[in-house]
Amino acid sequence: MNRRIFTFHVSAATTLPCFGQSEHLPYSALGACTSLENAEGVKISGGEYIEEAVKRFLVPEKPEEEWIRNQNLAKACPLPIAGCNGFLPGTLRCTGKDADHNAVLKYAETAFQRAKQVNLDYIVFGSSGSRNLNDGDTVAEAEQQFIELLNRMAPMAKAHGITVAVEPLRRQECNFINTMLEGAAIVEQVNHPNIRMVCDIYHMLQNGEDPDDLRRIGSLIHHCHIAEKEKRSAPGVMGDDFRPYFAALKSVGYNGRISIEGKWKPQQLTKAYETIRLQAREA
Repeated sequence: MNRRIFTFHVSAATTLPCFGQSEHLPYSALGACTSLENAEGVKISGGEYIEEAVKRFLVPEKPEEEWIRNQNLAKACPLPIAGCNGFLPGTLRCTGKDADHNAVLKYAETAFQRAKQVNLDYIVFGSSGSRNLNDGDTVAEAEQQFIELLNRMAPMAKAHGITVAVEPLRRQECNFINTMLEGAAIVEQVNHPNIRMVCDIYHMLQNGEDPDDLRRIGSLIHHCHIAEKEKRSAPGVMGDDFRPYFAALKSVGYNGRISIEGKWKPQQLTKAYETIRLQAREA
């Protein structure tokens, strides 16, 4: 991994015209990672969109008939579906000796086509099972494989108006691309506007990452996830202070979305959104 000090141009992280935005807050909209059936509860609690899952909603491995059924459900959804997470199944390897980029790209093409049909903005690329390194794999080789895959994926994403947002994951879940700086080194080398990053504050907290790292890579951040550190609970449950991360996002002009992810309960969402809004104003 290239460990140099990053000198990314700090500008607005994304340009998202939807949902409105504030000059004073480090987000344009608040939502939740959940299924269509929970959208009404998210809306009642103050959420403005939902973030679905690729496998469950876009069903890239399923026939068109099943996708049409989900499209019809989406039309009746009380909230917009902004994007999807859970990109690749673990059986589609993007690193290591078993990597099959042609199969990955075939799956991605279907996902992107279907995402465009329902006006999604982004797909989160976490997918620890797909990118985890096995015994004998080296980080240097995996980095090169991942960069090559993203280089091939980028024009496909652009053709369908989708931003692929690479998500660094905590070390307990993944052994490749853990920190924001590690992810940024790869995304910078790809150097394509449709390949960007997710700032997941939960993973950053788990890794002990400095909020100032966000200031160093601000222009690469397209989307944000949030949950509390200890139990991956919704903001406001354990009382975590996210202000340093909100201040960092605010300083780089971030105006994208923030999705509550993790182990939340519907009755916790109202307080969660209130907590985010309060701490973001105070940051």
